[in-house]
Amino acid sequence: MSTMSNRRILAAGGVAALLLTGAAGAQRGSKPATPQEGDAAGLFVDTVNVSVVNVDVYVSDKKGNRINGLTREDFEVFEDGRPVAVTNFYAVEDGKATTPAPEPAPAAPTEPAVPGPPGLPGLNEVKTPEDQRLRLVVYIDNFNLRPFNRNRVMRELRAFIGQKLGRGDQMMLVSYDRSLHVRRQFTSDPHLIATALLELEKVSGQGVHQDSDRREVLRQIEDSQSVNEATIYARSYSQAAFNDLSFSIDAMRNITDSLAGLPGRKAILYVSDGLQMIAGQDIWYAVQGKYGEKSTGLTEQFEFDASRRFEELAAQANANRVTFYTIDAAGLRTYSSISAETATAGQPGQGVFVDSIQISNLQTPLQMIAEKTGGVAIINSNVVTPQLEKIASDFNTYYSLGYTPTHYGDGRYHKIEVKVKRKGLEVRHREGYRDKTTESRMSDGTLATLRFPFENNPLGIELETGTPTRRSDGYYLQPINVKVPLGKLVLVPRGATSEARVRLFVAAIDTEGNTSEQVQQIPLPISIPAADVASAVGKYYVYTVNLLMRGGDQKVAVGVRDDVAAEASFISRAVRVGG
Repeated sequence: MSTMSNRRILAAGGVAALLLTGAAGAQRGSKPATPQEGDAAGLFVDTVNVSVVNVDVYVSDKKGNRINGLTREDFEVFEDGRPVAVTNFYAVEDGKATTPAPEPAPAAPTEPAVPGPPGLPGLNEVKTPEDQRLRLVVYIDNFNLRPFNRNRVMRELRAFIGQKLGRGDQMMLVSYDRSLHVRRQFTSDPHLIATALLELEKVSGQGVHQDSDRREVLRQIEDSQSVNEATIYARSYSQAAFNDLSFSIDAMRNITDSLAGLPGRKAILYVSDGLQMIAGQDIWYAVQGKYGEKSTGLTEQFEFDASRRFEELAAQANANRVTFYTIDAAGLRTYSSISAETATAGQPGQGVFVDSIQISNLQTPLQMIAEKTGGVAIINSNVVTPQLEKIASDFNTYYSLGYTPTHYGDGRYHKIEVKVKRKGLEVRHREGYRDKTTESRMSDGTLATLRFPFENNPLGIELETGTPTRRSDGYYLQPINVKVPLGKLVLVPRGATSEARVRLFVAAIDTEGNTSEQVQQIPLPISIPAADVASAVGKYYVYTVNLLMRGGDQKVAVGVRDDVAAEASFISRAVRVGG
């Protein structure tokens, strides 16, 4: 288990604090690359960056039945209200791609293939594209859960993940217990997740403390002798609740951000007893119910309104192609004011009204973040398996529409709308996305490689660790050699040399999950004499980065981008610093 956090390195006592020096050279006999003025940041070559925006779309009739068999021509896509052409279309039904594959080009005659054993998949079986693979995070919010509710839902979840997820899907289990903990890293083995869920049932759910705090403040308001006294109690409660709520939202945003650099479809199955949209809203209504017009609580409550934070969370999820599926584990709730212990002496029905405000306040964020990201919210249900079946249908039956926007990396949030030309059908999808800059995309990819078992290396880069040097302050200078195959780069002639525009991105993490404060970016000055270009194929450009690190086990991730080819690689390596 690890704790996910993002702290300043030296303060955390962990990983690389800064990139101190770098040295470059060519390997295997070629002449050293000679940096020239302005060669890395301002090359003469203009690059054209093209990105494809993928929108996962779920289509059903008015009864909720999934609609299959639609084609590219059945959809219309709009960005910021303007129509865009669908360039990529991918349809999946019951876990199998139904998009017609392109006709293969005629091949030269070869010897007849030897058939494989009966029942085994053929060699030409189409695999799920990387940008369509599902990565599911099961998020158990222990801080906002009561143990009985949590364990009841998790029993159904264990059956769900064992039966309904595809073989190629990956799952991760995290829990929030005042801090975010990774209980199981991404795996394709549902048994490992199910076992971790069973272990999680032994951990205390802290939602019961919220119940006792609420009962206490309601009792204080009931016993208060003036509206000012009651207001003080309500404000104190709301401030504490808003503080806890802020940490809960931060944790959700943390896991959402961490998924940004992973390719493919990403989903978070979030389980809690609800989160308050306005911290303490029902308590302010209790003050209003006791003191009537003397109370100003219905105005003061908006000081603790977290709706904007939830909207930002949903927008961040959309920017990272993350869909939220939320479960209110409390199920069908009963009004606490019915019991003699919590009944109030105010107006008849006042306690029930306050309880209804509380329930709505807790469920609204779960519904909002699910709807805005194209997911589903499960509320008011003591048995969640039927609704989980619908979520499984999203994972295994959907349409993916891709289009190429006319802009790239403008940093703005763009609204998306998808329409189906056939009448009477309903469509679900994420509301928009953020057009990230190249630097942001590379940072996301580097951090994803750092935190998860993910690598993508079309450039064929390699990492080697050198011998660390111990400093007088106890830290080490750890050399990391980044080897870039010259034959994989696009070299552009420039007078007597050929040059490449390449950037290096570096981050590090320790065993406690503390990462470097930000991803470091370094331009690589790759310049090869024209006479040596032909012989450069098969050789490496080597750049050495010295990281200031504390002794112990660390992990370093590197991203390398060829800006001319618009191609990027991400790899990571474990590093034992100081023996």
